[in-house]
Amino acid sequence: QLPFVESGGDLVQPGGSLRLSCAVARFRFDYGAIGWFRQAPGKGLQAVSCINKNTDDTDYGDSVKGRFTISRDIDNNAVYLQMNSLKPEESGIYYCAVDAATWIKGCSLQRNEYDYWGRGTQVTVSS
Repeated sequence: QLPFVESGGDLVQPGGSLRLSCAVARFRFDYGAIGWFRQAPGKGLQAVSCINKNTDDTDYGDSVKGRFTISRDIDNNAVYLQMNSLKPEESGIYYCAVDAATWIKGCSLQRNEYDYWGRGTQVTVSS
Protein backbone atom coordinates (compact mmCIF):
# COMPACT_ATOMS: atom_id res chain seq x y z
CA GLN A 1 0.00 0.00 0.00
CA LEU A 2 1.36 3.37 -1.01
CA PRO A 3 2.00 5.72 1.92
CA PHE A 4 0.28 8.58 0.16
CA VAL A 5 -3.16 9.12 -1.34
CA GLU A 6 -4.33 11.46 -4.10
CA SER A 7 -7.77 12.99 -4.21
CA GLY A 8 -9.72 15.93 -5.58
CA GLY A 9 -10.20 15.05 -9.23
CA ASP A 10 -13.59 15.92 -10.68
CA LEU A 11 -15.51 17.23 -13.67
CA VAL A 12 -15.25 21.01 -13.98
CA GLN A 13 -16.23 23.54 -16.62
CA PRO A 14 -13.61 25.46 -18.59
CA GLY A 15 -12.42 28.39 -16.53
CA GLY A 16 -13.27 26.60 -13.31
CA SER A 17 -11.08 25.56 -10.39
CA LEU A 18 -10.13 22.38 -8.57
CA ARG A 19 -7.85 21.53 -5.69
CA LEU A 20 -5.97 18.25 -5.76
CA SER A 21 -4.55 16.74 -2.60
CA CYS A 22 -1.66 14.36 -1.99
CA ALA A 23 -1.79 13.18 1.62
CA VAL A 24 1.37 11.49 2.93
CA ALA A 25 1.07 9.04 5.82
CA ARG A 26 2.76 10.71 8.75
CA PHE A 27 5.61 8.84 10.46
CA ARG A 28 5.56 6.16 7.82
CA PHE A 29 7.35 7.91 5.07
CA ASP A 30 9.91 10.69 4.72
CA TYR A 31 10.64 12.38 1.44
CA GLY A 32 12.39 15.31 -0.18
CA ALA A 33 9.86 16.60 -2.66
CA ILE A 34 6.46 15.95 -4.17
CA GLY A 35 5.59 16.49 -7.78
CA TRP A 36 2.37 16.54 -9.77
CA PHE A 37 2.29 15.17 -13.29
CA ARG A 38 -0.51 14.95 -15.83
CA GLN A 39 -1.25 12.41 -18.53
CA ALA A 40 -3.80 13.45 -21.10
CA PRO A 41 -5.48 10.83 -23.30
CA GLY A 42 -3.08 9.70 -26.02
CA LYS A 43 -0.25 11.93 -24.78
CA GLY A 44 2.86 11.52 -22.69
CA LEU A 45 3.36 12.39 -19.07
CA GLN A 46 3.68 16.14 -18.51
CA ALA A 47 5.15 17.82 -15.46
CA VAL A 48 2.80 20.23 -13.73
CA SER A 49 4.43 21.35 -10.50
CA CYS A 50 6.62 20.31 -7.57
CA ILE A 51 7.51 21.43 -4.05
CA ASN A 52 10.41 20.70 -1.73
CA LYS A 53 9.35 19.46 1.69
CA ASN A 54 12.15 21.16 3.64
CA THR A 55 12.57 24.46 1.80
CA ASP A 56 9.11 24.98 0.21
CA ASP A 57 10.89 25.76 -3.05
CA THR A 58 8.48 25.28 -5.95
CA ASP A 59 8.55 24.95 -9.69
CA TYR A 60 5.86 24.93 -12.37
CA GLY A 61 5.44 23.83 -15.94
CA ASP A 62 5.35 26.81 -18.30
CA SER A 63 1.75 26.24 -19.31
CA VAL A 64 0.41 26.48 -15.75
CA LYS A 65 2.44 29.34 -14.33
CA GLY A 66 0.21 32.03 -12.88
CA ARG A 67 -2.83 29.74 -12.71
CA PHE A 68 -1.76 26.78 -10.56
CA THR A 69 -0.37 26.97 -7.03
CA ILE A 70 1.29 24.15 -5.11
CA SER A 71 1.47 24.32 -1.34
CA ARG A 72 2.15 22.21 1.75
CA ASP A 73 -0.12 21.64 4.73
CA ILE A 74 2.21 20.77 7.58
CA ASP A 75 -0.55 19.88 10.06
CA ASN A 76 -2.12 17.37 7.69
CA ASN A 77 1.13 16.30 6.03
CA ALA A 78 -0.38 16.98 2.64
CA VAL A 79 0.49 18.79 -0.56
CA TYR A 80 -2.19 20.65 -2.47
CA LEU A 81 -2.36 21.70 -6.10
CA GLN A 82 -4.79 24.57 -6.59
CA MET A 83 -5.75 24.77 -10.25
CA ASN A 84 -7.54 27.86 -11.54
CA SER A 85 -8.75 28.89 -14.99
CA LEU A 86 -8.70 25.30 -16.13
CA LYS A 87 -8.66 24.52 -19.84
CA PRO A 88 -10.13 21.51 -21.66
CA GLU A 89 -6.67 20.41 -22.79
CA GLU A 90 -5.70 20.06 -19.11
CA SER A 91 -8.02 17.11 -18.72
CA GLY A 92 -6.30 13.88 -17.80
CA ILE A 93 -5.08 11.77 -14.95
CA TYR A 94 -3.07 13.71 -12.40
CA TYR A 95 -0.43 11.76 -10.53
CA CYS A 96 1.26 12.59 -7.26
CA ALA A 97 4.88 11.45 -7.18
CA VAL A 98 7.38 11.35 -4.34
CA ASP A 99 11.11 12.02 -4.52
CA ALA A 100 12.54 10.07 -1.59
CA ALA A 101 15.86 11.94 -1.58
CA THR A 102 15.50 13.88 1.66
CA TRP A 103 18.76 15.82 1.13
CA ILE A 104 17.76 17.57 -2.10
CA LYS A 105 17.41 21.29 -2.44
CA GLY A 106 14.61 22.53 -4.59
CA CYS A 107 12.53 20.10 -6.62
CA SER A 108 12.56 18.61 -10.09
CA LEU A 109 10.06 18.50 -12.94
CA GLN A 110 11.84 15.47 -14.39
CA ARG A 111 9.81 12.31 -13.98
CA ASN A 112 12.85 10.10 -13.52
CA GLU A 113 13.74 11.90 -10.28
CA TYR A 114 10.66 10.48 -8.57
CA ASP A 115 10.67 7.16 -6.77
CA TYR A 116 7.04 6.50 -5.94
CA TRP A 117 3.90 7.19 -7.92
CA GLY A 118 0.26 7.32 -6.92
CA ARG A 119 -2.63 5.77 -8.77
CA GLY A 120 -3.81 9.12 -10.09
CA THR A 121 -6.96 11.18 -9.89
CA GLN A 122 -9.08 12.03 -12.93
CA VAL A 123 -9.62 15.66 -13.89
CA THR A 124 -12.05 16.42 -16.69
CA VAL A 125 -12.46 19.96 -17.96
CA SER A 126 -15.53 20.10 -20.16
CA SER A 127 -18.73 22.02 -20.66
